[in-house]
Formats: sequence, structure tokens, C-alpha cells
Amino acid sequence: MRNVALTRLSHFIKFLTITYMTIEIKKESAALVVKVAGRLDAVTAPEYEKKVNELIADGEINFVVDFEQLEYISSAGLRALLATAKRIKGKSGKILLANIKGGVKEVFDISGFGTIFPMHDSVASALSASV
Repeated sequence: MRNVALTRLSHFIKFLTITYMTIEIKKESAALVVKVAGRLDAVTAPEYEKKVNELIADGEINFVVDFEQLEYISSAGLRALLATAKRIKGKSGKILLANIKGGVKEVFDISGFGTIFPMHDSVASALSASV
């Protein structure tokens, strides 16, 4: 019985360490830079959406989302990105994406999101385009 409990606990801990996301916010003159690191998936997407919606409610309408340290994005992450983009555009704001690479870029290309969102090679490039 003890071994079963330890095995379940071990699987739960592995799940917790695999599913993570951090968000850092930095105010620039042209836009708010939202740096997302880790995974944007079914577990973390609600947190991303909540945070961006709070920023929109506080009056922010121009965003650069920096995905340089994003390791993974799922369809739930794409949906959260699309939902917040609609809110931003509804307030006559802009959302630009920066530093999309590797497997995350593949997901954007395959899903067609690469044609929906303006994507830039760097945060500096996105900020200059947001003016």
C-alpha cells in the first residue's frame, strides 16, 4: 500500500515540475512587454489569460508578447492567446509577438497562427513596429 502511495506521489510531483509557466511584465514606452517562459498549455493558459485580462482592465492596450523562453504551447495556449488578442483589439490596441522559435514556431506555422499575429525576431523589432 505504501509503495502505491509513493508511486502516485512521484507521478504527481513529476506532473507539477513539468507543467509550469512564468510571466514577467515590463513597461516600455511603446507597449507592455509580457515575457512568457515555460509551458503555455491547458494547465497554465488560464493563468496567462487572467494576467493579461487584468492588465487590459488596468488600461493597457498595446502588448508585445515575448516567447523567447517559451518551451511549449498547446491548443489551449493558442486559444488563450487568441482570446486575449480579441479583447486587446476590441479596445483598439495591438498585440505583437516576438522571439517565436523551434517547436513553438512549428505550432504557429501548422495552426495558421503565424498569419494571424504579427511576429518579430526580437522584442526591439516588435516595439519599433508598435509605434
